[in-house]
Amino acid sequence: MNDRWFSKAVVYCLDIDTFADSNGDGIGDIPGLIGRLDYLARLGVTCLWLHPVHPSPGRDDGYDVTDFYNVDPRFGTLGDFAELLHQAGDRGIRVIIDLVVNHTSDQHPWFQSARSSPDSPYRDWYVWSDTEPSDRHQGMVFPGEQHETWSYDRRAKAWYYHRFYRFQPDLDIRNEQVRAELKKIMSFWLQLGVAGFRMDAVPFIIEHTTPGQPSSPKDFDVLTDLRQHVQWRRGDAVLLAEANVEPDELVDYFADAGGSANRLHMLFDFMLNGRLLLALARQDPEPVIEALRDTPALPAGASWATFLRNHDEIDLSRLTAAQREEVYAQFGPEEHMRLYGRGIRRRLAPMLGNDRRRIELAYSLQFTLRGTPVLRYGEEIGMGEDLSLDGREAIRTPMQWSSLRNAGFSTADPADLVRPIIDDDEYGYGTVNVTAQRRDRGSLLGWFERMIRTLREAPEVGAGSCTHVDVPTPPGILVHRADDHSGTMLFLHNLGTEPATVDLGDLYDDAELPTEVLADQDYPPVGKLDALDLDGFGYRWIRLRLNSHHSPITGSTSGM
Repeated sequence: MNDRWFSKAVVYCLDIDTFADSNGDGIGDIPGLIGRLDYLARLGVTCLWLHPVHPSPGRDDGYDVTDFYNVDPRFGTLGDFAELLHQAGDRGIRVIIDLVVNHTSDQHPWFQSARSSPDSPYRDWYVWSDTEPSDRHQGMVFPGEQHETWSYDRRAKAWYYHRFYRFQPDLDIRNEQVRAELKKIMSFWLQLGVAGFRMDAVPFIIEHTTPGQPSSPKDFDVLTDLRQHVQWRRGDAVLLAEANVEPDELVDYFADAGGSANRLHMLFDFMLNGRLLLALARQDPEPVIEALRDTPALPAGASWATFLRNHDEIDLSRLTAAQREEVYAQFGPEEHMRLYGRGIRRRLAPMLGNDRRRIELAYSLQFTLRGTPVLRYGEEIGMGEDLSLDGREAIRTPMQWSSLRNAGFSTADPADLVRPIIDDDEYGYGTVNVTAQRRDRGSLLGWFERMIRTLREAPEVGAGSCTHVDVPTPPGILVHRADDHSGTMLFLHNLGTEPATVDLGDLYDDAELPTEVLADQDYPPVGKLDALDLDGFGYRWIRLRLNSHHSPITGSTSGM
């Protein structure tokens, strides 16, 4: 597995259509992305996650696919994509793509054939019912936008199942031909050179849906089968998936009953994400400590992927109703900032009041906790959102490269842009852009570059253990450590506003030459660790040992 490269990666996710437009048609494209690879390499990105690249009617931002073997012509050609993989590889950047196979577009030739006749060879590729299912109005992913999960098709004279929108009919994973086709799709892109897949809606992919049974059983052997197939085609390929499920189900997505990590390589850590937002809202680390303690241990070879923001709303469904209200009150106080009654459709900078100290604190915390950090495009410069746009589009605005027309994203007429450029006083492209921050050594972009470079020198993070150091601390302080065969890193974060001094002298005997490698400001030398100052919203990264082979301290709460 090439030393589990994914556990030490920095993943950067983007939509091609909003990143960089090379031909002036108002839509980002693959040549435009190729032209920005040097920027990503300098930032420290080692893995690029692309949201759907396939042809699509665009009714769900590309998640309604009509051809799994091609690239949307708005983005370019397969030749352009092959060149992207080559150019990215030259810069040490792997590329993974969204694999959207829970459903297709209703315009996909498979579904058009399936609905045309009961005798169609594709009829059984989808989930049908001859009578109206009793669970027709249950299991909706987008409450308020969806009104049913079974819709009647007049041409087919039958009901078809769609876990998402009605224009996204679900494929039936029980059909061996569907599973064989899924493997062909994965093989095609692996052969082209992608390093793996972010699998969308995995809990729904493996459902055995039956009309009238809203709680469908899941076939986890599908994941075992796909993992085996992928590994034979490309030994270092990765399967990264979203599975926002109950904690006691999580391990099933990684391993079979024998405990062998033979299913997914990585899962997004939704439990930690919700608890991290709650901790930031409360200015209290206890929710993070609980997440480290309560999340089930992973089998060897499996990893988490951490995030603060991604392409969707912040999903708070794993919090209690009271906890959600706490987060809403701090980060989404107005109704139009929320989505589906469970999340927040905002970027992090405006959520944190554009307070540079809090932004650095939040990302320092994310990047030092267990797992592989995932960074959403534009977060590294503190981009804002456009809440006048519908739903999730609020955080899918064009990348702000400069103060030139259209933020340097495109030379098109502004009316022709895929989405409007943010142009307000605080987050508009005249103020927030890459070029301006590149000229400012103290910019947020400059900080991200330094932070990621420092992370590269700390392979313990992500690949090793993540352990809460359970010692008496002032309110608001989180102390944790990462241990691996390469050494030990110690991290202090102050989620509160008041300065504090922390006594970690008991760890001094566990250190060789404790050295601070990153902090929010210049602090006195770490000395014997018995009087570590920490400002409000402050953080300190301290290397305790290098090339150490010891175990975490007794009494700590392991997070892995």
